[in-house]
Amino acid sequence: MSGTILIADDHPLFRQALALAVTAVAPGARVVEAGTLAAAAKAVSEADDLRLVTLDLKMPGAIGYSGIALLHAERPHVPILVVSGAEGANAAEEARAFGAVGFLRKDADLSRIEQAIAAALGGTPVAPRKADAVEQVRNEVAGLTPTQLKVLLAVLDGKLNKQIAHELGMSEATVKAHMTAIMRKLDVRNRTQAALVARSLGLDLSR
Repeated sequence: MSGTILIADDHPLFRQALALAVTAVAPGARVVEAGTLAAAAKAVSEADDLRLVTLDLKMPGAIGYSGIALLHAERPHVPILVVSGAEGANAAEEARAFGAVGFLRKDADLSRIEQAIAAALGGTPVAPRKADAVEQVRNEVAGLTPTQLKVLLAVLDGKLNKQIAHELGMSEATVKAHMTAIMRKLDVRNRTQAALVARSLGLDLSR
């Protein structure tokens, strides 16, 4: 199988283990690795032949399920398989609600990980989606563009417009325009309310 598979995880040894699993399932694929959410987003935007993303939720730059939301917004048709040590009884359902095709814990054995990778590449959900109500969570953020998500995450991190503008390489006026669009889409009146909505959607869960 040709194409690119992105492994996004901040632990080099675990990236190597996932690379072995990917090679076993898709020996012809090109493997790209990323150790931060920013690097993962860059890789996703640059790989025209991207076939799959394996993603750890607890990466530098990620808050809660924001990594899924951002990468899914960048490439909505590329499957995202979460392989993470994230805790929580609903972690798998919430990961799927934000756009992941499946969720595996990092302590899953290698054969299970290989099966999940094969299923994701084959277009099969790794596990059935549950609870239609959870799908509403994804719908709330689906309307935001990748840049708007980056701005919202920076707001959640307590950054000012000037800081956000510098980090994202845009003017303060552009940041304000994005915030206006974000507030309209989330049906709120100010950035504080936008942050509260984001937290309620799981974007501010513990890392």
